[in-house]
Amino acid sequence: MMHPANVPLGLYLNHNSPVHRLPTAAKLISVIAFLLLTGILVDTWLGGAIALAIVTLAYAVAKVPPMVAFRQLRGAVIILALLSLLLWWRAGGEQALTTFLALLAAIAVAILLTLTTRVSDIMDTLTTAMRPFARFGLPVETIALALSLTLRMIPLQVMAATEVLEARKARGTTGSILAFGVPVVIRTINRSKAMGDSLIARGEGE
Repeated sequence: MMHPANVPLGLYLNHNSPVHRLPTAAKLISVIAFLLLTGILVDTWLGGAIALAIVTLAYAVAKVPPMVAFRQLRGAVIILALLSLLLWWRAGGEQALTTFLALLAAIAVAILLTLTTRVSDIMDTLTTAMRPFARFGLPVETIALALSLTLRMIPLQVMAATEVLEARKARGTTGSILAFGVPVVIRTINRSKAMGDSLIARGEGE
């Protein structure tokens, strides 16, 4: 069995939990509703803390091991902490803390969806939901694939940023935001190119 600390970011966890057993459509609607409500209603650090507490409870119900949750969110915490320091300097501590908690809750709930739902199930659900619009020429399968890949890319992007931070820490360097951002952008471009080549090879780009 794979050690919890070695579970790749965003990898589906094959557990028998109430969250896993929920219909994919219900999970998608819940995630979208949570993101919308968080963006609209959370304007204080207390609201952000409540949103994060709700997601934490969902992780517990989904039976996600603490070590897995820690590894999944470690990179996001580091990145958001750095961004919050900049926001603290510009807008104050309360605004920085509110933003940190709200964004962490949003990222955590998106990652939870990928941990408890197979990408194929997400694609099938999105395709079924958009099927009526196919008669108007809407490329249903392509859109469903794009949305599914977007969800999958969230943990992968966090992983890329984490790898850059860990590499800089190993070299004993700190540097500027630019020195951190450039390697992340390069990794993102390379991953996108590799993914695009893979899709073209499958005939998705035709």
